[in-house]
Amino acid sequence: MADPDRKRPWKVLQSTYAVADQWLRLRSDVVLSPDGRTLPPCPVIEHPDWVDVIALTADLNIVLVDQYRHSVGSVRTEFPAGTVDDGEEPLAAIQRELLEETGYASDEWHLLGTAPVYPALQTNRISSFLALNARPIGGQALDEGEVIHAYELPFTQFIDQVESGAIELPALQLAGLWWLRRCLVGRGAIGISMPLE
Repeated sequence: MADPDRKRPWKVLQSTYAVADQWLRLRSDVVLSPDGRTLPPCPVIEHPDWVDVIALTADLNIVLVDQYRHSVGSVRTEFPAGTVDDGEEPLAAIQRELLEETGYASDEWHLLGTAPVYPALQTNRISSFLALNARPIGGQALDEGEVIHAYELPFTQFIDQVESGAIELPALQLAGLWWLRRCLVGRGAIGISMPLE
């Protein structure tokens, strides 16, 4: 017999914030489990939802960004990505981020998938999109402190570099590639054909 309490949220008895600024909200929750135990404080990182995009041009080039990531001390290659502002829909957020970071836009968007980012610690979700026929329509409009190099790479060359380790994507963006592959092999086909091998 199924346990009716298994999926019920645990009761929060107390929340204390260690950090609460524009970039990070870190709290510690004391919770009561369904079996009546008060557990040691659980850390929770409150982040806004995230979005990223696999943006492909008409020639099947992928639009990528290189930017310095201080936490790992190196320039990283990534998909255009960002956070969802309060009251903003994920699609509107990634359309804005693609334009701001790269100067590219698209009229054909597909949601590839959405999932919790790191449910052991974080509150947010990521939504990954595919943008087809992406094209430059202007220059970058970067936030203060952003230094981003945007460029195109043939998609097949990109896949080769990811598989060889020459490009080391963030783990969350590998999920976007998996969702894209699922779509291309017929589970939610989106009407495009490209090599993924």
